Amino acid sequence: MATDGRSGVAVCRLDCSTSRKGGGRAPPSNRSRQSVLRRAVQGESVKIAQLAERGLSSTSQDDGQKVHPVDQILPLGKMIVYGLQHVLVMYAGAIAVPLIIGKAVGFNNEQIILLISTDLFICGCGTILQSIGIGRWIGSRLPIVQGCTFAALIPMGLIGEQYGIAGISGAVIVAGVFTLLCAPLLCKLVRFFPKVVMGAIVTLIGLSILPVAGGWIGGGDVHMPGFGSYGALVMAGFTLLVILLIYIFGHGMWKNIAVLIGIIGGTVVYGLVNHLDMEQVSTTGWLTFPYPMRFATPEFYLGPAVLMSMVMIVVMIETMSSMMAMGDICERPADKDTLKRGLYACGCATTVGGIFNMFPYAAFAQNVGLVSMTGVRSRFIVGTAGCILIVMGLFPKLAALVVAIPKPVLGGAALVMFGMVAVSGIRTLGKVDYQNNNNPMVVALTLGIGMLPVLVPQVFQQLPATAGMFLHSGITIGTAVAVIANLLLNRRNVQEPKLKIPGCAECSLNDEE
Repeated sequence: MATDGRSGVAVCRLDCSTSRKGGGRAPPSNRSRQSVLRRAVQGESVKIAQLAERGLSSTSQDDGQKVHPVDQILPLGKMIVYGLQHVLVMYAGAIAVPLIIGKAVGFNNEQIILLISTDLFICGCGTILQSIGIGRWIGSRLPIVQGCTFAALIPMGLIGEQYGIAGISGAVIVAGVFTLLCAPLLCKLVRFFPKVVMGAIVTLIGLSILPVAGGWIGGGDVHMPGFGSYGALVMAGFTLLVILLIYIFGHGMWKNIAVLIGIIGGTVVYGLVNHLDMEQVSTTGWLTFPYPMRFATPEFYLGPAVLMSMVMIVVMIETMSSMMAMGDICERPADKDTLKRGLYACGCATTVGGIFNMFPYAAFAQNVGLVSMTGVRSRFIVGTAGCILIVMGLFPKLAALVVAIPKPVLGGAALVMFGMVAVSGIRTLGKVDYQNNNNPMVVALTLGIGMLPVLVPQVFQQLPATAGMFLHSGITIGTAVAVIANLLLNRRNVQEPKLKIPGCAECSLNDEE
């Protein structure tokens, strides 16, 4: 008698081979079969009862030992430290959009600080929504941080000049609803992203955001007289050196928080040798409560609404690319359901953001690089980062303290993290077959055309404004080129990526194709 482990039902295997060969005992009677089966069922019932008394089952034990790294819940202290590291990585990008738009619409310094605080509050809510999720409908449940997207910066500036913050808010609300309506359609595009396309896009994401790190290394604004000074370069190099030393020689948690230690160490040294501007910290209030329509009542106009909705198509494609990149890094592929839930989270954050006079929100590629570098993949750490962002939004003085971190220090840390995003894509490209197909050309076109707006931003300046809105982003144009080139050049059936099942020979064969 043996037990089938998959169903938990006792299977009686009676050996009758001897009787078939003409020797040995006769086959058992029906009464004997029933007796054996009855004893087997009774034995299994006893086992189940014992497991129930202990509050366990063999299946739950196995599942408990095999929790996916994305779903791991670490001790609270570690989650706070790792979460703070995510916040510091994305902070400069998160506050840049409200800072620029606030100045564009004529806000004073006090209003801009409140704008930044409200933005951090919505960033935190959107991050929790994306990483933790709500029910089965909203949130990718991947370690993804959400923040203001730069893709909408220029269109919002144009809208703000004519309609003010009220016109921007109305357009953002419409764009958020548009995202919610389009999510089910766009998520079906996942079948157009085989490994050659995914690898090229992720590599392009890493290369495209490297200039941001370069700007921070030089001091922030390329037009200021002291940009690229010796002091800025030395501080960026020192921060990078600290991160590398801890990453190489550190162990366990110390290695995983190398970026955080590097940023803190670089800031301390910068404060010792230079003047660390803390004036904003001393003049900022302690507590504020964000609330809807704080700065203006949203106004709705057809032109801005259509323009912002078109921008959201770009934002959705970038967000999908980041989710697929994170899924590849975390070894949890982002299928169409994951993408749909992620886009729903993006749409909800954008809609609520518009009600609070904020901006469109998308996945931040910076934090994808951090996950790739540290290998810490828990989505609950990113959820903790969302909580930290909410607290910073409620306490502006904390937000101002982080603003005081020197740009060269952030640049030194960002250089290695953004590079790690590209490394993740190169890793995926290393698994692609380049023999007897057009995959090399797909990669070449994606990187070549996708890097044009990054290397030569003026290349599309003679085109109409609507076309330039889509072409200014190397990630957007590169994603479109990768998908179209793969369809035209490889000319094979595009199938939806399948989840790998460990030990499955068929999955292994599919992976090699």
